[in-house]
Amino acid sequence: MAAGGADKFSVLLPTYNERENLPLVVWLLARTFQESGNNFEIIIIDDGSPDGTQEIAEQLEKIYGSDKIPKFIPEFIRKQKEGNFDIVSGTRYKGNGGVYGWDLKRKLISRGANFLTQVLLRPGASDLTGSFRLYRKEVLQKLMEKCVSKGYVFQMEMIVRARQLGYTIGEVPISFVDRVYGESKLGGNEIVSFLKGLLTLFATT
Repeated sequence: MAAGGADKFSVLLPTYNERENLPLVVWLLARTFQESGNNFEIIIIDDGSPDGTQEIAEQLEKIYGSDKIPKFIPEFIRKQKEGNFDIVSGTRYKGNGGVYGWDLKRKLISRGANFLTQVLLRPGASDLTGSFRLYRKEVLQKLMEKCVSKGYVFQMEMIVRARQLGYTIGEVPISFVDRVYGESKLGGNEIVSFLKGLLTLFATT
């Protein structure tokens, strides 16, 4: 998710297992941006794989702005301007943030993953496993050069590398609501990959 100048924002929407959600998401995004008066574009990435990291990286070369989830977009923009932050990250684990529509197992996995990252990496941000973020364009470009992870670890590494490079990070509490259609990509293989990636980051940062 990238933020360039003050006037243009780009939204990246990977669509693996989520094509049925696109009409609603695009409509909400368009309405929110139009109501706030911000210039925007929506880039749909039909990556066909669980992580979509390479596809996202390729699309970032075309981006001129930033991206966010509809309801909280204006709040992210305000937060960035108020604190002049390099990154604004949505957090489900701070303030009035939360998750809706997940079963207990999914919540425990998410909480556990986030707890492990806090203990091992001490990243200076409360939610490392989410992907709802606003980046300055030049900061995002630099981080993409540094990050090598794929899948769920990719989002975590972005914050860890940002801390290493001295970038400032602001947080906005968000209420995450599970998708209307489709199923989660989270499975045993993704959990194993996450743990391997977490240990690799711990050993190299």
